[in-house]
Amino acid sequence: MSKIISLEKAAELIPDNASVAWSTIGMSFFAEAVAKSVEQRFLETGHPQNLTLIHDCGCGDGKGKGMSHLAYEGLVKRLISGHTGQAPKMANMISEDEIEAYLLPQGVLTTMWRQIAGNKPGVITKIGMGTYVDPLVSGGKVTSLAKEDLVKRISIEEEEWLLYKTFPLDVVVIRATTADEDGNLSVEEEAMLAEILPMAQAVKNRGGIVIAQVKFIAERHSIHPKEVKVPGVLVDYITVAPEEDHMQTIGTTYNPGLAGNSRVPLNAIPPMPFSDRKVIARRAAMELESNVMVNLGIGMPDGVASVAAEEQVTRHFTLTTELGTYGGIPASGPDFGAAWNADAIIEHEAQFDFYDGGGLDIAFLGLAQADQLGNLNVSKFGPKVVGPGGFINISQSAKKVVFCGTLENGAKLSFENGQAKVIQEGKVKKFVQSVDHITFSGAVAQANNKPVLFITERCVLELREEGMVLTEIAPGLDLERDVLSAMAFTPIIAEDLKTMPEEIFQESWGGLEKYIIG
Repeated sequence: MSKIISLEKAAELIPDNASVAWSTIGMSFFAEAVAKSVEQRFLETGHPQNLTLIHDCGCGDGKGKGMSHLAYEGLVKRLISGHTGQAPKMANMISEDEIEAYLLPQGVLTTMWRQIAGNKPGVITKIGMGTYVDPLVSGGKVTSLAKEDLVKRISIEEEEWLLYKTFPLDVVVIRATTADEDGNLSVEEEAMLAEILPMAQAVKNRGGIVIAQVKFIAERHSIHPKEVKVPGVLVDYITVAPEEDHMQTIGTTYNPGLAGNSRVPLNAIPPMPFSDRKVIARRAAMELESNVMVNLGIGMPDGVASVAAEEQVTRHFTLTTELGTYGGIPASGPDFGAAWNADAIIEHEAQFDFYDGGGLDIAFLGLAQADQLGNLNVSKFGPKVVGPGGFINISQSAKKVVFCGTLENGAKLSFENGQAKVIQEGKVKKFVQSVDHITFSGAVAQANNKPVLFITERCVLELREEGMVLTEIAPGLDLERDVLSAMAFTPIIAEDLKTMPEEIFQESWGGLEKYIIG
């Protein structure tokens, strides 16, 4: 009997009250056509109802795609996710306290599928201790309707650990490029490998079903066995999507350079315009060293890759992404998660095994809100909840962390002749007395003697044993007027307060290599 079914039939396979997991990395690996069919079925019939939706990465385009298709009262009862900021309709349901919502570390969820497949109790790790996902804080619960404890503290050999418990699983909706007639799946046009194999294994061992969205159908036995990423015996149904509902990334339908099927000249990647963002990326890149393993977060930190490419220094270190890419230049903006000219692409869950074990030498991450204790928040701002993504895993396990962002939101600065000048102050201070949500624990970092830097366009701060220390100031700025007045707390001022290098505040630079080699 053929496994190939229509999109309408695929939507009908999801019953009321089911626990449904979706592969996703923004729009990469997300079965957009299936989600649209589920939405259409619900609007026409009122079914399926009361679903538990699970996905470990952000899922959407920041507008109406992805999980936004399923954000309806009555359709969704519970969300377990690593990030929901790319699906504003779902995020609004959380802000309005309309569903049970748990936002857990991306790396925990992507390694959870193996635990479910292996009939194990869950993921046992120290990732999340001291943050909002610690049960001593909120256990990852982000709405009042979330009552069940999905995270608990346990003791092993007189040492404290977190146990992220497994959960029921009825349907898994995954995506691939090609399926043969037996359901064997290959991913030749995808930008990553994702976690589709352990997801399929997990639901099959729970007695559930696997629905796979693909672009192409191939003849039986025509896919090389080493190219099969999910064996057909694990796939129950296949449905074919139109190209527009099978995006390679949020911003790209298909580019062979992002799939590892071709290489692009690095000079084809346009340099970042000179701005405060470039200044921050340059100063952050000065923390790079030879032969280190590097991770770059989304937003401001991905500028480090652009600067490294422009300065022609990428041969000195290895840039990686949490989605599994090694080498090359991580893509930015709507293509985030993919990489140009990657040397290797491994599975999502395998990358987090390496990260969680301390494999990263340095991580560059976003700076949304920081406080006087060195805590950082990227997951919740007032009623707006987005979740941590891979931030908790990466920031807690990397040997060194560099947080990158402007000192204030909305400020305007000018840079001339190597000097900075504040033209207009921002409306929102990012360095506050106490963060809204603890996504990174300063106390845990201090206890582990982790080097932690906060790099802005106006100054550099370092978390030391004695607290938050201001170590550098931008040339041309007044300490009191331009820096301290823009913060809600007064940091310790280093006795040897330095001036940030004037050359990074100029249009052209060309001086990064000497810092890396030095």
